[in-house]
Amino acid sequence: MKTVTTPSRVEITMRDVTAKSVKLNRDLDKMLEQALERDLLVRIGWGKQGDEKPKKGEIGVITHLPKDSRVLLLGDLGECAGAMNDGGTFTLQGNCMSMLGAFQSTGRITVERDAGERTGHRMTGGEIFIQGSAGGFAGSRMRDGQIVIRGQAGKKVGAGMEGGVVVVLGNTDSEPGQAMTGGRIFVAGSCPPPGEGATIRSILDHELEELASILEPHGLQLDSDALVIIPSTDSPPLGETPAYSITEGFESIGLVSSGRERLSNSATLDTETQILPTGLDENGLLAPIPWIVESKRMTAATGTYGIAQPGLVTSEPRNNDLMLVNEDNIIEAVDKIGNCAGMVLDLSCQSSLNDAEIEALLVSLYSRMNDNSLVFLKDSVSRVEHLFRLIVELDLDGAIVDAATPGGSRAAATLPSIGLAAKAMNIINQGRCIFLEIDEPPSAKDLLIAKAAGCSGIVAPPTDDDIESEIHRLYGNLRGWMRELGISGMSQINRKNLRALDYETAAISGLRLVGYDRPLPMWLNK
Repeated sequence: MKTVTTPSRVEITMRDVTAKSVKLNRDLDKMLEQALERDLLVRIGWGKQGDEKPKKGEIGVITHLPKDSRVLLLGDLGECAGAMNDGGTFTLQGNCMSMLGAFQSTGRITVERDAGERTGHRMTGGEIFIQGSAGGFAGSRMRDGQIVIRGQAGKKVGAGMEGGVVVVLGNTDSEPGQAMTGGRIFVAGSCPPPGEGATIRSILDHELEELASILEPHGLQLDSDALVIIPSTDSPPLGETPAYSITEGFESIGLVSSGRERLSNSATLDTETQILPTGLDENGLLAPIPWIVESKRMTAATGTYGIAQPGLVTSEPRNNDLMLVNEDNIIEAVDKIGNCAGMVLDLSCQSSLNDAEIEALLVSLYSRMNDNSLVFLKDSVSRVEHLFRLIVELDLDGAIVDAATPGGSRAAATLPSIGLAAKAMNIINQGRCIFLEIDEPPSAKDLLIAKAAGCSGIVAPPTDDDIESEIHRLYGNLRGWMRELGISGMSQINRKNLRALDYETAAISGLRLVGYDRPLPMWLNK
């Protein structure tokens, strides 16, 4: 019999620039292992004979460079070049687009031409030197480190910066230092009035001496007429971000059998939920009950039930866990995500990023994963339409929708938002998963309501450290409910099994009111 080789998802679905970027990262990781052992510079963009073969448009590449690594690349790169640098030295002979060196912790990056917006976004240390100009928001939300821009800087340089130093030897565009709370911005060229939350003053003598040690290695200097932008002492307070919360769970939603006969105690019941990579019929993740346990780590779950149940963790993932990647662990996560079931990129704190930047971050992380690993995005229900559009356009496996909203919301109100957005993007029919995140430990009833509403399950924290007992209890309660509803498997439950227990819940959820055979008039388009 002829053997047929099935191509991986990378080969089937990724567009050319994404596939090229993933390959470049994986090739680089192999080259770095040998180069670090021999203290060699890795050159990219030249053939074996020294002929130029410049890179063009790759995204999310040359990221997560380890300490003492050295990379020289010829070409023009896309978003997130050199991001998450962890101690390496990267020189780019060309241009790059936005998010150069984003989240850098330490190391050095040099760009010999121009860089796009948000250079050094959220960086916490290290150096970035741009010989040309940089786009807007350079140094945005940076906490520490140094950025030197030899040419011009776009609008709102240093926006929201908390610490560190930005030096602009050319002119700056409008509103430099907008909403900054720390750090300093030095401008040698023309400088417009600073943005809200910032003030401007002349440079001090000791600052000239301080900057000399930064600029002289590049053959540059700052004159005594340079200006300095610092946080304003009399700026209005930024104010606290409203807390995200859920004021009421699914207490006002009931479950009905929809005409099915109650099952006997001896009936065979299937409580499992299979989470598969899009387009594949195998691999993936098996959840014995439709609950992904949200915890810092699941390594304490050592019993039969706890070992089998998947978790959403931020550290020490097991092979059946999903790892939550956020701005706090985006550097160290790269060493873990290749050994677990998949990752979830948290967008809830990345609202300033555009779609191209999100894709570049995903490419950087996915390059360190197995081809068939699960890839999810997570965001608030208030941005569910954008979330679902992204997972379709980027061909991801699913989404986690956080039911919490600023100031609080009822979980029942999320159901029509999720349902309408999923229908618009044809999420379910494409085989993509939707998980609903709540902030309290789920009941068996909660799990069934989520499944009936079209979700794959619930993401939620456990009650306490005894995860084994809690999963065992939920498993039993779930089976009891299934027998009562007359369903033998999770796929058999749907919206027909749901009822609103009061008029208000019916109004916000679109569910039929218990005791009524028809929907409420407001749902009949009359």
